[in-house]
This record gives sequence, C-alpha cells and structure tokens, in this order.
Amino acid sequence: MWNEILIAFVLIPFAGFFISFWLPEEKESWLSRTALGTVLVQLFSLVVFLFYWILKGAKPFNLFEVSLVKTNHYEFFIDFFFDKVTAVYLFVGALLISMVTTYSRYYLHREKGYKRFFITVLFFFFGYNLAVLSGNFETLFIGWEIIGISSFLLIAFYRERYLPVKNAFKVFSIYRIGDVGLLLAMWASHHLFHENITFMKMYNYELVSEHLQTHSFIGVFIGLCLVCAAAVKSAQVPFSSWLPRAMEGPTPSSAIFYGSLSVHLGVFLMLRTHPFWEHQTSLRIAIGVMGGLTSLVATFMARVQSSVKSQIAYSSISQIGLIFIEIALGLDTLALLHFAGNAFLRTYQLLVSPSVVSYLIREQFYHYEPVQHTFEDSLPKRLEYALYILSIKEFNLEKIVNLFLWKPLKFIGKFLNFLNLKRIFLLFVPIYIGGILLLKSKIHLLEQLNNRLPEFFAFIGLISVFKSFSERKSPFVAWVLIIFNHFWIVLAILFNEKVDFYEISLYLTGIIMAGILGYIALVKLSKIESKTSLNQYLGHVYEHPKYAFFFLVAALGVTGFPITTTFIGEDLLFSHIESDQVILAFFIASSFVVSGIAGVRIYTRLFLGPHVKTYHELPYKSS
Repeated sequence: MWNEILIAFVLIPFAGFFISFWLPEEKESWLSRTALGTVLVQLFSLVVFLFYWILKGAKPFNLFEVSLVKTNHYEFFIDFFFDKVTAVYLFVGALLISMVTTYSRYYLHREKGYKRFFITVLFFFFGYNLAVLSGNFETLFIGWEIIGISSFLLIAFYRERYLPVKNAFKVFSIYRIGDVGLLLAMWASHHLFHENITFMKMYNYELVSEHLQTHSFIGVFIGLCLVCAAAVKSAQVPFSSWLPRAMEGPTPSSAIFYGSLSVHLGVFLMLRTHPFWEHQTSLRIAIGVMGGLTSLVATFMARVQSSVKSQIAYSSISQIGLIFIEIALGLDTLALLHFAGNAFLRTYQLLVSPSVVSYLIREQFYHYEPVQHTFEDSLPKRLEYALYILSIKEFNLEKIVNLFLWKPLKFIGKFLNFLNLKRIFLLFVPIYIGGILLLKSKIHLLEQLNNRLPEFFAFIGLISVFKSFSERKSPFVAWVLIIFNHFWIVLAILFNEKVDFYEISLYLTGIIMAGILGYIALVKLSKIESKTSLNQYLGHVYEHPKYAFFFLVAALGVTGFPITTTFIGEDLLFSHIESDQVILAFFIASSFVVSGIAGVRIYTRLFLGPHVKTYHELPYKSS
C-alpha cells in the first residue's frame, strides 16, 4: 500500500503536466482548472495520508522501487524514502502551490504565456515531489535537474525582454555549478560505501561510522561537496547574488520558487544527509559560519534595496542562513518549523507585493513621515557609509564569482577562437583516432603514461566545452564541440578501466540522438534566417517555435537531463573512476556541467530575447 501511495504523489503532478501539455493554448479555463485540480487532489490525498501515517506512529520507511540498470559492479535504481522531513516539505509544497495556482488563474489572465506558465509550474511540482521523496542520490538528482530547468523557463517567462532572459541564463549557470558538488558527492559516496547508498541506510550509525573511520578524507570530501551544492541552491555566500535576479519572472513563480520552495532545497539536502555528516565537527562549524555570514551580509543588503521583490529575496536569504545555523547545531525540528514559517511568510509577501507598492506610493503623499533613527545611525559615519556602499554593491559577491569562475572559463575558451567547423574536424578527429590506436596498444605503454592519459583526454573535452561556452559566432561550432566533449569523456573512461560496450552505448545513444536533433534544428533555422550568430539575443522563438522546442529538447539531452539514457550512462561512467582520481572526476563532472550551460546558452541566444527583426515588439533593455 505504501508503495502505491508514494508513487501517486509523484504521478499526480506528472499527469497534470502531461494533460496540460496537450490542451489548446486559447482554452485558459481548461488549463487553469487542470492545474488547480491537480494540486488540490495532491493536497487532499497528502493530508489524508499524513493523518493515517501519524496515527500509525510516524515511522520513517524506505521503498525500493525499480532497478533501471544493473552491472557487475553497480546498480542504478529509483528509490523513495518518507520521514518527517519529507512530510513537512511535501505538505508545505502542496499547500503553497495550490494557493499560488489559484492566484495565478486571474493574475495571468490573457497573458501570452498562460499555458507555458501552468505547464512549467506543474513540471516544477513533479520535480519537487520527486526530489523530496527521493531515497537515494540518483533519484534526488533527477528532481534536482527538473527544478533547475523549470527555474530557467519561468525566469525567462517574459522572453521578449532582455533582462529576464539574461538573468534566467545567469541563474541556470549558477545552478549548474552546484550540480558539480552533487555529482562529486554521488561519485565519492559510491566508493565509500561500495554501493548505491540509500538515505535510509545513512540512519544506520554503525554502518556510517565504520566506513568513515577508515576513510575520513572521503567523508570530509563528500560533506564539502554537499555543502557546496546546498549553498548554491539556497543562495548562501558567495552565491547570494543570483536570487534577486531570479525575481524577473512573474510574481507567482517568484513566490513558489525563490520565496518558498526551490530556495529551501539546499536546506532539504543538508537535513536529508544530516546523519552522514553530523559527527564531523569541522563540517558543522563550516556550515554554521557560512549561515551566519550569509545572514549578516543579506540583512545589510536587504535594507538598501529599492525594489520590494529584491528586498524580500535578501530577507529570505538571511532567514535561510539562520536555518543553516540551526542545522549545524543539530536542531532539525526547529529548522523544519523555521522553513515552513519562512516559506509561508515570503509567499504571502511576494503575492501582495504589487498591492503594497501601489498602496505605499499613495501613502507617501498623504501621510509622509521622516525616516526614524536606525541602528546604523549609531555607528561611526565612515563605517556607516562603508557598509551602505558595500550593501548597495552586494558586497561585490557577483564580481567575486565572475572573477574566479566565469572569467577564467571565457579566457581559456578565447584561446581557441581560431577554430571553425573545418578546423575542429581536422584537429580533433586525428587526435581521437590516435587515442583509439593508443587504447589498443595500452598494454605496451608505460604505466605512468597510462595513468595520465585519462586526465589528458578528459581535459581536452573540458577545453572543448570552454570554447563552446565562449563561442560568439557560429552555433554549429558551439554545438559540435559539445558533442565532441562527450566522446572525449568516453575515451578517457576507456583508458581508465575496462568498460562494457553496453554501458558506453547507453551513454552515447542519448548524446548521438540529441546531437542529430539539435544539428537538424540549427540547419533548418539557418536556411530560413540569415542571422544565427551567438553574439546577441535573436528571439527566433516567435517565428519558429517548433525549432525552438526541438532544440531545447536536444540541448537538455546533451546536458544529461533525465529524458535520455545518457542520464543513467553518466552515473555508470562515474562508477569507473577510482577513489584516488579526484582530478579526473573533477574534469568529467565539470565537462558535464559546462556542456549543459553551453547548450542552454545556444538556445537562449538563438531563440529568446528581443527579436532581431524590428517589426516585432521591442521593449527597452531596462524593462
């Protein structure tokens, strides 16, 4: 019985998404009723289930669902786990999404993207439930990825404007950086426990303690990777600047994504893995310091914001920082209560923010009151002014991330500016053939050379996606480099360890299919449109929505999104990287992540933003 109920909590949102996808765009009432009916059915069934679960003692339970792939050394399976953390997150999510869906039925009436909004919200709801109910890292990562792409699509909801599209891509890029941490944590946990560990087993103190005593370094490494992923997802220092930029989407989506649910997924990750790292004192101190610093910095930034949505965003970040402190102190129940309170408050504040703004504009004319004395006024003037300037500049957090993350990536990519399609094939194909010949004569190579070749080929793949990310001319060059990257990864893994043909074919099948689909879409588009440069936003989605859809699907396919076999193949390839090959694991994880960013960048530049043809509506860049 438990089995069917938990599956229902995942399938109900997916059924609503699937039905809404096929409904006609002009039927607003059908779309809104389908969305509202879906979330209300979910909410009602969840309340009944929770009542029954509490009467039965509220005991956590794990359900092994289905094994998708099983090899001699690894098994990829979907697993579900239910405890008090799951219960709170599911209930808060279902209640808030039902409220926001009701609000959006009227708020978005006659908007051009009415259908797009509701199917994206239901897709997010599906991913959210999957992540919250996940019983292992693989299932969690599927939901994690769905939430990431849903965020991108909703921030770029007003796709005819420059800033929403630009900020949507920026937020997606930061999200993908957090994916590196989660991928490396999954890889290291496989080596630590020698299995696909479930969250239920992490509650076994003897099992966790036994493995950590002999592999303390791997334990710390996994903990730091999890903290990195959580910090990115919950906008903690130094990644705090993305959250206000995510407010470019419609107010309802800002409320459920960045006010309440999506932004608290980092908190969920730390609560879910708490039994694993709770005895690592250094890690708990790091989490507490990160949360305290974020709370302090975000408080100052919130006090100087000129827009109500940005102010709410930084206030939410400040409270999430306090929640991280509570988790570090072991106060799990308090952290859950704090999450629920913060989620409800920020959702309410964001939903009423349009009314509050109009009210305050009128109020200041009739009941003006001078600014009262504040805490900052008691500080020495130089310190007060310095804090004000730093807060206005967001403590230069975005510049720091840009300096250490994006600038080096673009700098490396610009070294390969001489590459065009012909030179890519002339340069990379002979090297790849040479690599295959070396693979056949592997036993005759020096051991030291054998050990370095996987890293060398993985590095070539990483450089390829760096170039793809920084490419500003041809979308074909950028797309081919992304596809080539995956072949370099396969070659690196083949040098590293003997891999079954089945595992390689599972990985490459999705890449080849998505690569061909994306290339055909680019060819079709270039035959119709003269401008297909990546130097600006072109907005071709208005005249070519089908090509835009198919290319987005292709971009997600080469990203390793869970719509092709590549998603499972990624995990299988990672299982062939040894525990002492941290550099190789980092190169391949980074290649996966940056290739996803580069693929979505091509889609964003070609199909989103103000249309390049001036007979379409052209809003100001500042709008």
